[in-house]
Amino acid sequence: MESIKSRLVLTIDTRKPIELREFVGLFVGLGNQFELHYAREHGVVRGTAKFYVQEIRKGSIIAELTPYIVPGGVLAGGALAGIKHANDLISFVKNVRSGISSLTKPKGRLANPTKGELSDYLKTVRSVAHDSNGSLSLAVYEDDDRRIAFEFDTQQARMAEANLIEQGLELERTDQADYERMLMVFTRTNVEHATTGKRSGELVEIEALHKKPLPIVYASKLAEERIRHEIAGTDENVYKKAFDVDVNVEMRGDMPIAYRLVAVHNVIDLPEEE
Repeated sequence: MESIKSRLVLTIDTRKPIELREFVGLFVGLGNQFELHYAREHGVVRGTAKFYVQEIRKGSIIAELTPYIVPGGVLAGGALAGIKHANDLISFVKNVRSGISSLTKPKGRLANPTKGELSDYLKTVRSVAHDSNGSLSLAVYEDDDRRIAFEFDTQQARMAEANLIEQGLELERTDQADYERMLMVFTRTNVEHATTGKRSGELVEIEALHKKPLPIVYASKLAEERIRHEIAGTDENVYKKAFDVDVNVEMRGDMPIAYRLVAVHNVIDLPEEE
């Protein structure tokens, strides 16, 4: 790889360790966004330009990402060519800044996103959203000259995460639920991600439908992310919350055996027991 002048510096400052999957997901999300942005700007196929990690420094997590053109793909024997000017990085950072800024407003939404774009933005904000007081910044440098920079903190990341999950559910809300606006509470939780369409390791109770707790099946990935945000993304006790949900009931004969979660509308704080 030849030396290039322009680079993107990513700085993550968190109070607690970042879960490995979230750390890797951050780079994947940014990389996917850059590939798509470059392809749209230059009218080329996605994957023509990619980020490579040049250096990771200690202290706060500081990563230098450099962009390269990949003609024919590395595996096909193509030689990497560095993007020598900062203009592509500057326009990329402006695009990410615009998206994050729109999401940090109440009921903020991205303009006409695909499901993949929603997922990539979720990966970008998640590590900071799940911290107690963190921040993430992106800055473009050309030689030692900082050309553009922006930063968001934990509170903004949490707002963005909630809005992204809601927007994703709006896109995926194609299933018709048998029961709408039901009150659901957890009796057992699991921090591990579930396989969409299969039983998770969690149990929930919907008193209006069945007296005993039943396993939950997530109808979509983003329905699960909405729940994950409440289980792992806040400092509050999920067992002290109720969820306003739409569900289908899976039956075996006359016996209900699982709830299929279609949509999550609201999260309600339960009153303290006396």
